[in-house]
Amino acid sequence: MTSAPHRNAPLIAVAHGSRDPRAAATVEALLDGVRRARPGLDVRAAYLDHAPPSLPRALSGLDEAVVLPLLLTAAYHSRVDIPAALREASARTPRLRAVCGPTLGPHPLLVRALERRLAEAGVETGDPGTAVVLVSAGSGDRRANATVAAVARAWARERPWWSVTAAYASAATPRPREEVERLRRAGAPRVVVAPYLLAPGHFADAVRRGALDAGAHAVAGVLGAAPELVTLLLERHAQAVRAAREAA
Repeated sequence: MTSAPHRNAPLIAVAHGSRDPRAAATVEALLDGVRRARPGLDVRAAYLDHAPPSLPRALSGLDEAVVLPLLLTAAYHSRVDIPAALREASARTPRLRAVCGPTLGPHPLLVRALERRLAEAGVETGDPGTAVVLVSAGSGDRRANATVAAVARAWARERPWWSVTAAYASAATPRPREEVERLRRAGAPRVVVAPYLLAPGHFADAVRRGALDAGAHAVAGVLGAAPELVTLLLERHAQAVRAAREAA
């Protein structure tokens, strides 16, 4: 890469990918919001697995791009898979000027989006009688799980919730059902679940079923195409361009 991408370099958003068609539809809805917010910006989706196009395919024909992981925490996909796919694309197209931005999270805008989804589920923001369970997909990377726990602690400090604690749909404990049950035993007047998940699919469905079966009062929707995520993607795009210019 001989120089940094320009301010209007195409934005390539890379999602994990899912066999569930709702996931890709949610990604496209989010990116449609980005297109409306920045008319004229070339915005494309790419997927690591289960859905086309791949990142090299999405980059095909471009001279420059800003690649943004549609991931909420930094783990194997952002540290290994996406850089490897970007190297493959650059080897195919030596003239390509492409930079990779950071994952979406952690970021205060994601917490605002979580509060939006909870409000839509009838939960008053910061209600002292409400315990919030922040549920992520979970990762084999302990650093990613620790990041989610740190988000929960910061959210608890920021708002007067009864508590905010983390749970994980896979790969780590506690599981959402276990945390809802623990909080009810601890005397929480009301327990709600805030999925720290981008799109609907297997994890979101399992979290909802398990939490409600365990007695949760409400389970919010996934983050999806919340306007806060649109703002965050454009912020990450600008951040990646600035960082590349400074490095150049």
